[in-house]
Amino acid sequence: MTLWVVLTLLCFLALAFVVWPLYRSSGRLTPVLVAVIALTVGLSAALYHRIGQPGVPSGAGSMPAVDDMVVTLQKRLEDTPDDVDRWILLGRSFQSMQRYDEAISAFESALELEQGQNARTMVGLAVILLESQGGEMSDRASGLFENALALEPDNANALFYGGGAAARRGDTALAADRWEILLGQDAPPEIRDLLQRKINEWRGLPPPVAAAELSSALVSINLSISAAALQQLPSEATVYVIARDPAQPSPPIAVTPRRLSELPLRVSLGDTDAMVAGRPLSGFAEVEIVARVSVSGSPMAQSGDWSGTLLINTNDQQAVDLLIDQQLP
Repeated sequence: MTLWVVLTLLCFLALAFVVWPLYRSSGRLTPVLVAVIALTVGLSAALYHRIGQPGVPSGAGSMPAVDDMVVTLQKRLEDTPDDVDRWILLGRSFQSMQRYDEAISAFESALELEQGQNARTMVGLAVILLESQGGEMSDRASGLFENALALEPDNANALFYGGGAAARRGDTALAADRWEILLGQDAPPEIRDLLQRKINEWRGLPPPVAAAELSSALVSINLSISAAALQQLPSEATVYVIARDPAQPSPPIAVTPRRLSELPLRVSLGDTDAMVAGRPLSGFAEVEIVARVSVSGSPMAQSGDWSGTLLINTNDQQAVDLLIDQQLP
């Protein structure tokens, strides 16, 4: 049981440094804060799964004291100062003891040996900087997350913290882009709710429907774009896939955002994408599907956007093809 006790303590440490500042500022346990708690615990468990030693037997005597580990690591590093893995392990040991200056120094040694080319080491150092400052994002930590994303664009921790840092700078479009990538990495449902809620807020969209109201996808679209449109649009442009009532187009029934760089891809729409509670996609026999590439990033159609439309019977289970090939005047 020793390893599980250590994991529990690590989770509590993570909560103390990430969640407590949020709770202190709001003064109450909000739904978003609950989701952040779930996210923090999930990330802590994922970190343990990656760097831990699940195969080590539990029980008395199976894990040396952290102090003893630190002394042993320091002695071995005197003989092998170029051992990156030991520097990182030493840094994590200091981090668990809240000896942040020494943890930062150890990670800096590892990063120097790697010539600043390891995204995970950068993220590890940035997280320690965050913890050492009570969860406050410093310019240095933000810069480390940016550099990590330049090296490893799909790094989950860098996407999460880098998205938050971008939003804090006022660049909500970049924050939404990063968290949308994170959404595609099979995050747990409770974390997906948090991410999608913030993405919708940053995109100027209504909040997503609560998980209890969700149902399976009803419509599948094979979405592609013409060569002429692709030549005129930036790869980071947002594609809004919209289902609406042909008899009453506004407000839309369901919306899901994607990135142009993802096309071609299959997009599924269901009650999970509903715009208004009590108005699910499953309540309509026929819908009009509009796929629109927004030049400005706005969910509202504007001149210069590219789009494609078609009518779909929601009882038809087959995927349909939709080509974005018309430019709005």
